[in-house]
Amino acid sequence: MARSSHSPLAPFSPFSPAFWRSPLRGPWLTSVLGVVLLGGITVLFVTGLVSYAAYNPNLAPVNDKTPDKGILGFYLFAWPTSPHWLYRLNQGIHVTLGITLIPVLLAKLWSVVPKLFTLPPVRSLAHALERISLLLLVGGALFEFVTGVLNIQLDYIFPGSFYTLHFYGAWVFFAAFVVHTVLKTPMALRNLRQLRQEDRELTSAAPAEPTVSRRGALWFVGGGSLLLFVTTVGQNFDGALRRTALLAPHGGAEPGSGPGGFQINKTAAYAGIREADTHEEAWRLVIVGRDGRTVRLARADLLDLPLHSAALPIACVEGWSTSDQWWRGVRLRDLAALVGYDEHPPDVLVESLQPRGAFRRAALRANQVADSRSLLALFVNGEDLTPDHGYPARIIVPAAPGVLNTKWVARMTFGDL
Repeated sequence: MARSSHSPLAPFSPFSPAFWRSPLRGPWLTSVLGVVLLGGITVLFVTGLVSYAAYNPNLAPVNDKTPDKGILGFYLFAWPTSPHWLYRLNQGIHVTLGITLIPVLLAKLWSVVPKLFTLPPVRSLAHALERISLLLLVGGALFEFVTGVLNIQLDYIFPGSFYTLHFYGAWVFFAAFVVHTVLKTPMALRNLRQLRQEDRELTSAAPAEPTVSRRGALWFVGGGSLLLFVTTVGQNFDGALRRTALLAPHGGAEPGSGPGGFQINKTAAYAGIREADTHEEAWRLVIVGRDGRTVRLARADLLDLPLHSAALPIACVEGWSTSDQWWRGVRLRDLAALVGYDEHPPDVLVESLQPRGAFRRAALRANQVADSRSLLALFVNGEDLTPDHGYPARIIVPAAPGVLNTKWVARMTFGDL
């Protein structure tokens, strides 16, 4: 026999309205949190798509981690090289904002959790569609934030490529987010203006005594976001500010001192680079160009070519970056000229000595090759590259993600990719 909703055990079931007793829940709190997320998640989505475009996934299969994206790649374009700090700014906003919004997201989910247990679960076809969109919205939000945080912490454990899963997950989540926003924004704005409280699925039927006001709860959530912000944002800077990034793997002290004492993602040892392979007697750069024309250059040969300098940062998908470092080396367009491309240098495929890894091979577009600041760098801040920074030679390109600035370069193939 079914238990009556008035039985003594009913309040202990999450399906009973009496189970949810917090006096904080209500349309006003939920609406405030929702408006914050509306703006924040929109910025996250846009900066995430821009970050994806910066990898030039339509350029070559080696760059494209989502070959079946189809129509989802409609917006892709040739990533610009100016301003030179573009990717640093975009990814800094994307990662720092994502971390900062975590308390807001959790508070929002807490504020609406009673709706997950309302009975009957489906009241009409329209209600069923709304519930499905909510399932995709909540599941997508949790998936995107969890995978993003794990990737930032360099502890990505999901099967499959982060780029693929995060990209498709973002589109699924944002589609549900748009549907939910269209349905709920008018109501949220009315709730904020009129402080309406008639949504019985959010307001407790038998509220407990309050221990904090709704505004106090918002201050608590805001304080949590502020704490995450100040312990993350410093990874976008050098010096004392980086030491404040306590929650970021690239926070704290710089990994060394001197001209090469700035942040890196992978050491030479971690990448499997052997000193015997980078020694001046052994290392040669192979450049392939028009009609198979091939040139082999030792480091001494590169030093005999015209050298140029550029002040450029390193910025990575995990959100960390460095200030501008002073690089010196041979322009990529001058290397293209050595193999038959005197004018209008084409795309280039760059290959590293690194024996394995997703980005041991990377492609750059013609506009990146042609930029006068794009270098095969041999020096940084007035001294030879260190092994961890890519000795004997590495790529440095303005506004490009760090993984496209290939270290320990062994081969460059110029031509349409």
